[in-house]
Amino acid sequence: MADGGTADGGKPPLVRFDEVSKRFGDVPAVNGLTLDIGHNEFFALLGPSGCGKTTLLRLLAGFETPTEGRIFLDGEDITAVPPHLRPVNMMFQSYALFPHLTVEGNVGFGLRQDDVGRRERAERVAEMLALVKLQDYGKRRIGQLSGGQRQRVALARSLIKRPRVLLLDEPMAALDKKLRGETQFELMQLQRKLGTSFVIVTHDQEEAMVVADRIAVMNEGRLVQVGAPAEIYERPASRWVADFIGEVTLIEGRLEQAGLATALGPLKAPQAGAAEGKAWLALRPEKLRLHAARPAPDAGNTVAGTVFEIGYRGDVSIYKVRLADRSLIKVALANTGGRPAFAVDDVVWVSWPPDAGVLLKE
Repeated sequence: MADGGTADGGKPPLVRFDEVSKRFGDVPAVNGLTLDIGHNEFFALLGPSGCGKTTLLRLLAGFETPTEGRIFLDGEDITAVPPHLRPVNMMFQSYALFPHLTVEGNVGFGLRQDDVGRRERAERVAEMLALVKLQDYGKRRIGQLSGGQRQRVALARSLIKRPRVLLLDEPMAALDKKLRGETQFELMQLQRKLGTSFVIVTHDQEEAMVVADRIAVMNEGRLVQVGAPAEIYERPASRWVADFIGEVTLIEGRLEQAGLATALGPLKAPQAGAAEGKAWLALRPEKLRLHAARPAPDAGNTVAGTVFEIGYRGDVSIYKVRLADRSLIKVALANTGGRPAFAVDDVVWVSWPPDAGVLLKE
């Protein structure tokens, strides 16, 4: 089981899942999962469709009940507490806004249900609208708003009751790429300003890497790795994590005292001399270099190949190079000029320092 420890330096966690399982019939959606989420933390649940991340969010919200295990909030067992009595609020992917109400009516709906007085309700609605930069939109109907504005209304409505934890279920899925990028940073600023713990569910690796303090990577109802974004990207715990988070080339070989013996020849690798046996070297495209001629011996590992495909992404280009064993290795080069231009079918050399990769045993 992956380490689900908190990032609070020994402080008791705000949220604890203790050996939680959830089955639907004979199908396990969450399987014996233990996880801590800290105070004032922006936490991401990341994984492919069907991995159990949304079920875990719904368990914390109280919309589902664990088949086994317990859930704690600030030390209190809330496993059997109904949703409306938990200091937790959820922002749904669909936003679930009321089209017949104004923006103010939507944001203040929960307070009206709790019989909060009109004056206090108006003050708190105004405060929330200012917080999400919609102070001039209070009288508009939902149908008069853009997708990004609707998302902010849903966010304000989720925050107005001052929950201890805000749950976000794919909150930016409906936004275009540019707006999604802008909203990610706005969410981060809002979370820091409020000091509320945010738990976001997403299948978008880049989104999780940008917004989260820590990420729990899930697969088939289990945790496969928990850590800071840089830790998960730079030191993946398995081939599955390395392949799921970002782009990677995996070179299979056998770990020996001298290095990694592969079909491409011996390669210098980190941790060489550790336990011998089958292993994979994980290489990120941006860690590699591309050369028109064979580089000097001090370049580290070098392999020859032929440019197979080139993908232009604006800031970088991704080169797929076919190697002698017919495998492909990906190289990312910044499009800054001042370097040789490579074309499909060019014979090239790929190099990387011995410590550029990560050795994985599983």
